[in-house]
Amino acid sequence: MSGTSEGRGPAAGTPRYSAGPPTTERHAPWPSAGAGGPEPHGYRAAFLAATLPMAVVDHEGLVVTANEALGGLLGRSAATLASQSAADLLDLAADGRTWHAYREVLHGRRSRFRCTHRLKHPDGRALWAEVTVVPMPEREACAGGGAGPGRVLLSVSDISDRRELQKRLRHLQMHDPVTRLPNRTLFFERLSAVLEAPPYDDGSPGGGRVGLCYLDLDGFKAVNDTMGHRIGDRLLAAVATRLTDCAAQDGPHRGGAHLVARLGGDEFAILVEDSAGTQQLTDLARSVLAALQQPFDLAGHRLSVSASIGVVERAVAGTSATGLMQAADTTLYWAKADGKARWTVFDPERNAHRMTRQTLSSTLRPAVERGEFTIEYQPLVGMADGIVRGVEALVRWNHPQFGMLSPNRFVAIAEEDGSIVQLGRWVLQSACRQARRWQLEHPADPPLFISVNVAVRQVWDSDLVTDVAEILAETGLDPSLLQLELTESAVMGSAGQPIQALRSLSEMGVRIAIDDFGTGYSNLAYLSRLPVSVLKLDGSFVRGFRYDDGAHPSPADETIVEAMVQLAHRLGLTVTAECVETAGQAERLRRIGCDTGQGWLYSRAVAPERIGELIGTRPMQG
Repeated sequence: MSGTSEGRGPAAGTPRYSAGPPTTERHAPWPSAGAGGPEPHGYRAAFLAATLPMAVVDHEGLVVTANEALGGLLGRSAATLASQSAADLLDLAADGRTWHAYREVLHGRRSRFRCTHRLKHPDGRALWAEVTVVPMPEREACAGGGAGPGRVLLSVSDISDRRELQKRLRHLQMHDPVTRLPNRTLFFERLSAVLEAPPYDDGSPGGGRVGLCYLDLDGFKAVNDTMGHRIGDRLLAAVATRLTDCAAQDGPHRGGAHLVARLGGDEFAILVEDSAGTQQLTDLARSVLAALQQPFDLAGHRLSVSASIGVVERAVAGTSATGLMQAADTTLYWAKADGKARWTVFDPERNAHRMTRQTLSSTLRPAVERGEFTIEYQPLVGMADGIVRGVEALVRWNHPQFGMLSPNRFVAIAEEDGSIVQLGRWVLQSACRQARRWQLEHPADPPLFISVNVAVRQVWDSDLVTDVAEILAETGLDPSLLQLELTESAVMGSAGQPIQALRSLSEMGVRIAIDDFGTGYSNLAYLSRLPVSVLKLDGSFVRGFRYDDGAHPSPADETIVEAMVQLAHRLGLTVTAECVETAGQAERLRRIGCDTGQGWLYSRAVAPERIGELIGTRPMQG
């Protein structure tokens, strides 16, 4: 027999109460008539006739008297139980906690004790019994009211039916009614038990590791929407059967099978305890995909589905349920983003990049207010004479954790969460102030124009025209010295507000440039209707002009660039070549007719002080 209490039995050498010779002083279990109250024989008769198994036990743990119900429960006559150790009869010393609590009641230091035990009935069946031990009032315990050691009343209740009902209710509570699989609650209970189990090392290759396949059906919502929830539920049940078969075929490890659970909706998980490594998990994921790709025949409908699976495998040590599920959820998202109908293994480096992105996103807005951004300027050089004509403002983020970050690390994030509006206005204002400062510091030299990148969201989510007008008025910069750069994909095909804003800015005197031209829509007919002044050729074309350093030039790139330059000039536009890195590139671009160049051949992006040193100096290399 076994109990529900935790702990261990008394250690070796610890004395136990056991049957022994009767003590010299015995008291009747019931009071004499002279003690007052009801007739004692009535109590005795009720005790003996009760269907609830009971016994009176003295302070040494020995049975004073027992009723026939207890004898029947133990398969013995009630008379033979007298002077027997109750603890031995009911196995109350099976674990240390139960044993200690029982003795506390016997010695009067505890008012009640109750435990649940699994007992074996004389007819061979197992039953669950609830054992209760309570002190008897002294009047009932000591005959005639004389002083003497106290006694306790022990009762045993058969709670097998209640336990069975609780078991059935727990099963209903812990299992999904549609698929009959364990639900989210049971899954996390099992997962927590696996991760909290004490470590062991028996030399097997999978010891101390855990794996998880977290999957989501692709396009399941369409099945529900078009065929109804009845077919959808049947599909989920059929999927559950195939997942269970795949888990069974993968084979149990260390005597336990994989746990397949439905976590909700069309999400399922396969928990692999004692994983043998990532290979085992990917083999399982591959078999799951193959099984699910076979058509399902449901109520006259033939359905085909696929799934995206996130695979995580790691050591149990140092792993939490929350951390494992976060990794699985992230990996499942990767599998869907990578094209669905596939499995993807958790990649710590990719996750670190994602976490970095989240960190940047959460701190970007406050960073503008804290002044963590700075601006560097890259010269725009006239290709005919090598003189600096203007500069492009390039924002940098001096992040307290990640150091100096270039725009490609945070601009896309700023565009997604809308903080590009706040950041873009700050850049525009700071760049215009700097351009005006150079102009005042070098009055004898031609002023430099300032080129600032503008995201299309700045046009949609803010009054860009008003912002530009206010900044130009505040700084005193002439509108002709401001150039705004937008990407080709941002302006080609746009209508309404963006086009109206660009036209208003052009009418104000601000120059509009299309950045990375040649990589987007390249709608040249539409280009003629845009208020554009400058085309900036994408660096991918310019790289095809390299003849030195062992590079292989692209005649096609040269032909395309030459055609675009000629077309731009016929439309009254100037052309800037980006990513000019060698003198050979610069020479070819100059002969073709590019107006200005930008790239490492002339200068990297530098602090504003360095730009001030270039104003009025000799032509730059190129």
